[in-house]
Amino acid sequence: MLLTGASGGIGEALAQELAAQGAHLLLHGRRASALERLCKALPHPEHHQIVIADLGSSQERARLLQHPALDEGLDVLINNAGCNQFAWLEDQSAEQVERQLLLNIEAPIQLTRALLPRLRKPAVVMNIGSSFGAIGYAGYSVYCASKFALRGFSEALGRELEGTGIKVLHFAPRATRTRLNPEAAYEMNAELGTRTDSPQDVAEAAVIALCNETRRSWLGWPEKLFVRLNGLLPGLVDKALAKQRVIIERYARHSPPPAAGKGHPTAVMTEKEP
Repeated sequence: MLLTGASGGIGEALAQELAAQGAHLLLHGRRASALERLCKALPHPEHHQIVIADLGSSQERARLLQHPALDEGLDVLINNAGCNQFAWLEDQSAEQVERQLLLNIEAPIQLTRALLPRLRKPAVVMNIGSSFGAIGYAGYSVYCASKFALRGFSEALGRELEGTGIKVLHFAPRATRTRLNPEAAYEMNAELGTRTDSPQDVAEAAVIALCNETRRSWLGWPEKLFVRLNGLLPGLVDKALAKQRVIIERYARHSPPPAAGKGHPTAVMTEKEP
């Protein structure tokens, strides 16, 4: 089983939950020290391996694909790595926009494409999305774009692979509390009364969805309701979110905008770490 983005946030919690269930894991991340600590702390560390790569780089993705563990074939691929920048679009640099699109949508598509021939049958591809993959939210325009795309990719690929023995699942958490989140996002959620889940709760729900092979999973209430409303009656959601806009802008624009062409693509990880 290959789990991307395992060195922090939801990915770390997923690794712990999956290992407790007896999975043999190939853990991907960018921070070797964090992955090594995680691997040693898991049940039966001898059953797990790590691979270091920046999935935003095609060269490093190619290096990941050369890992010997993949030669044995995969029964599960979990595309969990992702990032976001909590900011108004005009305050984001070109590099920050590019980083989110590369990591959140191009990387999982390219990784899945390359690994399809190595997936055993039966096998499962699980893409970790977001409630913002169905609800456009101010302050997260690029992130929403990438997560809407990931949801569409999951749905289309699942239909493409119907009857082949490979199932594609889309699992969408709501706001999740990790040490990688900006304090401004937590403060905004507190003021708006938005509930935040722990990575452990999200991981437990994800493993249940994986075991049950649930094709579409949305976590949290009222997020599930808003997902349905936004699909059926988006005008109602427009009006509801318009009332929050002033509050969202206050937190999203708390930091000064990056200088043109000089923004560093250190996207804030709201759900999981690349």
